[in-house]
Amino acid sequence: MRVGMLAPVAWRVPPRHYGPWELVVSRLTEGLVARGVDVTLFATADSVTTARLVAVCERPYEEDPSVDAKVAECLHVAAAFEHASELDVLHNHFDFLPLSYSRLVDTPVVTTIHGFSSTRILPVYRRYDDRVAYVAISDADRHPHLRYAATVHHGIPVDEVPVGAGSPDGQLVFLGRIHPDKGVAEAIEVGRRAGRPLVIAGIVQDRAYFESEVAPNVDGDQVRYVGPVGPDDRDALLGSSDALMHLVNFDEPFGLSMVESLACGTPVIATRRGAVPEVVVDGATGYIVGSTDEAVTAVGRLAELDRDACRADATKRFGVDRMVDNYLAVYHTLVR
Repeated sequence: MRVGMLAPVAWRVPPRHYGPWELVVSRLTEGLVARGVDVTLFATADSVTTARLVAVCERPYEEDPSVDAKVAECLHVAAAFEHASELDVLHNHFDFLPLSYSRLVDTPVVTTIHGFSSTRILPVYRRYDDRVAYVAISDADRHPHLRYAATVHHGIPVDEVPVGAGSPDGQLVFLGRIHPDKGVAEAIEVGRRAGRPLVIAGIVQDRAYFESEVAPNVDGDQVRYVGPVGPDDRDALLGSSDALMHLVNFDEPFGLSMVESLACGTPVIATRRGAVPEVVVDGATGYIVGSTDEAVTAVGRLAELDRDACRADATKRFGVDRMVDNYLAVYHTLVR
């Protein structure tokens, strides 16, 4: 089977630090190649892959301000569809823009919907609902007005992730975008009320929010901000923490950091929003909460959780092999 993998060009594949869509693309691509699938990856030229790489963008536009994002995206998507006749399946991870090309080719198109940035983009998805096979990344993120070929949870290479022993000083960790949606201020408050140190890692996506709600609390002791972290530093940080704080203020489409935390043996304290109940097993691999008060109580109950159980659950439900199996099933159904 010949599969084309259309990645975004905001970040490299795999990303150096932040870039969740690009990270999923990398893991799926490498997993397919390992199965003997002929994969063509459409990504930035600095991407690292064992697949055949086709690139018209030299650098990701989030890392190189000289790159015009719209021009790069236009040329990138066009290149993928210009190669469509050479493929059995084209798998789009680029959001809604490539859907408008789908009727111009005969090749089946799969689109993983990594989340809806706004309801304003829904008309595009609905317009091509009969042409493109949509894959949801969680049951919670399925839109009632769209048809789906499958739900496929993201997978990670659990065997490559070291298991951590937790923190001797009760450290908590926040990992993700610094944005009101992700609940950074809530994590800071819970850490303060619980008397636990908190480490914050991630890109600053909302500068005003960072300056007003996060930076004033960063003292280098009880609250530390370490910036974006790459895979090795991420795993070390998660593994040396007692819990990941995921107190989101929006309907989480999936929450890759939660799975990464569980793989390190670190439980998750998360708000009951979106896909959180599909990832966290309440009372076993973490606690699902409905308020800041409940989150503070949950921190006090972390000793009741088994880190080995967190790792085992990540291995069973969120491994790369399971993700590859599920996508191959979608591809074969379309090709048949």
